[in-house]
Parts: sequence; structure tokens; C-alpha cells
Amino acid sequence: MVVRSNNIRALPSLLLVLPIIVVLLVSLAPCSTSASNSNPSAHNTFIHCLVNHSDSSHPISSAIFTPRNASFTSVLDSYVRNLRFNTSTTRKPYLIITALHVSHVQAAVVCGQRHNLQMKIRSGGHDYEGVSYVAEVPFFILDMFNLRSIEVDIESETAWVQAGAQLGEVYYNIAKKSKGHGFPAGVCPTVGVGGHISGGGYGNMMRKYGLSVDNVVDAQIVDVQGRLLDRESMGEDLFWAIRGGGGGSFGVVIAYKIKLVKVPEKVTVFSVYRTLEENATDIVYNWQHVAPTIDNDLFIRLIMDVVNATQNGTKTLRANFIALYLGDSKTLISLLHDKFPQLGLKQQDCIETTWLQSVLFWTNINISTPLEVLLDRQPQSPVNFLKRKSDYVKKPISKEGLEGIFNKMIELVDTILYFNPYGGRMAEIPSTETPFPHRAGRLWKVQYQANWKTPGKDVADYYIDLTRKLHKYMTPFVSNNPREAFFNYKDLDLGINHNGKNSYVQGRVYGVDYFNQNFNRLVQIKTKVDPSNFFRNEQSIPTLPH
Repeated sequence: MVVRSNNIRALPSLLLVLPIIVVLLVSLAPCSTSASNSNPSAHNTFIHCLVNHSDSSHPISSAIFTPRNASFTSVLDSYVRNLRFNTSTTRKPYLIITALHVSHVQAAVVCGQRHNLQMKIRSGGHDYEGVSYVAEVPFFILDMFNLRSIEVDIESETAWVQAGAQLGEVYYNIAKKSKGHGFPAGVCPTVGVGGHISGGGYGNMMRKYGLSVDNVVDAQIVDVQGRLLDRESMGEDLFWAIRGGGGGSFGVVIAYKIKLVKVPEKVTVFSVYRTLEENATDIVYNWQHVAPTIDNDLFIRLIMDVVNATQNGTKTLRANFIALYLGDSKTLISLLHDKFPQLGLKQQDCIETTWLQSVLFWTNINISTPLEVLLDRQPQSPVNFLKRKSDYVKKPISKEGLEGIFNKMIELVDTILYFNPYGGRMAEIPSTETPFPHRAGRLWKVQYQANWKTPGKDVADYYIDLTRKLHKYMTPFVSNNPREAFFNYKDLDLGINHNGKNSYVQGRVYGVDYFNQNFNRLVQIKTKVDPSNFFRNEQSIPTLPH
């Protein structure tokens, strides 16, 4: 019996057969020493293991790329989204498995343990610290991009989506079946489903419908024993953990069953700019009181950066208000004239469009562009060197506080702040419903950005230092004890786990920032399902100390 990736709804019926086969394989696999990148015989032994442990009707050989393969570099580079981790000195993987079938994933798990190799799981490559494709120890990459089946069922208002699919593909396939349905997830079309959803997943419909993980009803995962499990067979604890706790700490997520949400046939978007000379301070001050409390159909993101002022040689702060409203422009104009008149929104600022075309707008793609652009797996914008950090704001910031922040940004010049408002549905869902804890009491989430195009350590250090300085300056205005951070905005400044004897202590440092009170439950689940800590990375969930 074969599990076919193009019929993922049939997978649960096979779960009774596969565990028996794979558990036998694991139990027969003897321990061996760690393989070395420079040892050809070790390469051959590992590959032999992969071939032996995959489904013979779906040969794995065509999915294996070693450094000796002419396509190795292009396969590796094709999903690197941060050039900081694509240099000549960056450690390269032992090999790459571009899984074509579920059995390839199972073989990777079995043989990775047998040969004591660290496995990195990559679905889209957008993790900010390159954790899915870089390591300090010998490792291999399990790349999920070929497992990207999407099956939409409008009758049940659900869809099975494999981890290697990208958000643009998901949105396109939903809209192809129904103009009245969508899914609350990120605004970048090339983000991979596996990492995005397993870490929480948020977007511009979260005030209406919550996070991506709040709309997941089932999942399929390969566990440390190589078993293919669904929600029923994995149990509610593990199902809870992989909806916001990071799937890569617990297994390899194959697919999520998502619940579709209703969207109107007509939505409205706008993007308006205001500088300090155009009263940006007062507008931003009022935004923070309005954006988290206004109608749940409206999401207004605030982006702040530094630009040239009208006066020669001076800099000024620019605030960009970019919004999605699940309704028509006339209603939106009336709403904002009543609740947020300081913005001064005009009819000509608004664009009425479809929900799917609004995705293009939010990605800075002309909305008249053919929608098939969402199926392009390479980003429309050039890939940069970058650094990101995050925070949560619980209390409105005074005008004096805002002015200080603006002045600091003008001093630093090359930093950007994103403010993403909460409230609405986000405040209604209990903080323990999923591992994602940042719910009620948070007004907005902060993302710190620095982007640059020039390689070199000195340049990287300069820009990274800028984000750290701004992050430090923001300390009085954000959450504390713990200073909260968003797991999908991976930030190794918060701590690195070397996965040795101090793994739990190291993991707790960043774990409490990301997960607050949910960290302890995640550790307990991790210890139960992966006691040997095979599924690990620099910021994975640790096991309890022995």
C-alpha cells in the first residue's frame, strides 16, 4: 500500500499500516558514528540507508542532492531568503533531500537518527535567521518544496495543504474554487506553509479571524519513530503543540487541514503616507488608540521609516498607513471619518478590489497583474541581507515617547518599524488555546527591520547593531518580565541552544519570551514525543533534563 502525496485526504486510512513497517525499520537500525562531509563512504552509507528505507515504488534517488551533484548549489540557493546565510564561509549541508513522497520524509527521519546527523527542515526558507538551512554541525536539509499539494473542499469549507506549498498558491487555489472564501495568513506569497502555520501564522485578517493556527482542524506529521500520524493518532497534546509551538521541534509536518473563512466579494485597501511635517506625530498617537479597537473588519498596519525631508540635507520620519477593510470604500470612509478623522482619508485613497487582488496590493504588486503571479515561487522583490527583531506593546505610548522614538530612528537612519494592531478576535481567544500566548492585553506587535545589499561582516555588523540599538531604546515602551517576542520572527539575539547537557536551561531563555506560560507544556510534550531530541535546532523546544 502506497501513500500518494497527490491524495492527502486518503492518508489517514493508511496510518494503521505504515507505523508497523517503520517502527520495525527503526528498531533494526544500529547506532553509528557521526558522518563526515569529507568521507565519501559515509555519504554512500547514508544514501544507502535512505534508499533502503523509502518506498520502492517511489525511488528516493532522484530527490537526493550531494555537493558532487551539479544541481546542488542551485537547489540549496533557490530557497535562501536571507543572503546573510548564503556566503562562501556558510557551512553547507551534507546533502539535500527534496522529498517527493511521504516515504522520503520517513526515510530521512530514520536514517538521520541512525547516522547521527542533524536534520534541518525547510518549507519556504523565510525564517529570518536561516535556521532551516544552516547549522554549526554536520547536517542535511529535508526540503519540503515538492510536497505542495492543495485540495480545497468548498462544501466543507476546508482545505488540505501540504507543508511545501506557499501562501500565494494557497490563496490562488482557494479563490479559484470560491470568490467568497479566504484564509487568514501572511501577506508575503512566497512564505512556506509548514513554517508559517506551525509558528502561529498571522496576517491582515487576524483581527477578524485570528491567526492561521486558530483555523487549523487537523494535521499530518511524521514523528521521531517515522510514523505518519493525523490528529486522532497523534493525540491532542501534540496537535496543540504544532499549532504555534513550531512543528520542527516535534516532527515533520506533512500537511495541515485548514478551515476557510468568509470574505466579501469586494474589499477595500489603501496606503497613505504622512511625514512629521504633515502631522505624523498626532496621527500615529491616535492610530494606537484606534487600530486595536476599531471594527474587526479593518486592519491598519503602520510602517515607519526615515526619508529625505523637503528641506535640503535633512531627514524626517515617514508614517505609512496600509489597510485592508473587508467591505466597500464608502463604509470605510464613513467609519474612519468617525473613528480616525486625523488620518484624513479620502475616497481617492481607496481601492476596491477582490480579496485575492488585495494580496497583490499588500505585496507591492500592481493589482492589474495576472493573478497567476501568486504561483511564482520566487519573490518578486530582490532577496536582501536582513535582520529582524520583535516586541509587543501593552500600553499606549505618550506623544513625548513617540517623538523620542522618531528622533532615535532619524539618528539611526537605516531602520524600519512595523506596528501590527491586535484586538478583535485576537483578544477573545485564550492565551493557552494554542502555544501562541500573545493575545488579550497586547495592543500591537512591533517588527524591527534592517535591510542591506552589500556583503561583508563589517556591513552586516553595522546594520544588525542598528536594530539592536533601536530595540534597546524601545525597552520602556514594550512588554517586560518577560519581554515578549514572536516565534515566527526568529531572533537568535534572544538565545541559542547548543543542544548539549544545558539544553533545557538554554532553551528556557528564549522559550519564555516566545511562549510565556505555554513553554512548560511544550517542553513536557517534547520530552514525551522526542525524548532523544532528534528534532532540534538553535531555538527548538528542549527536553526536560534527565
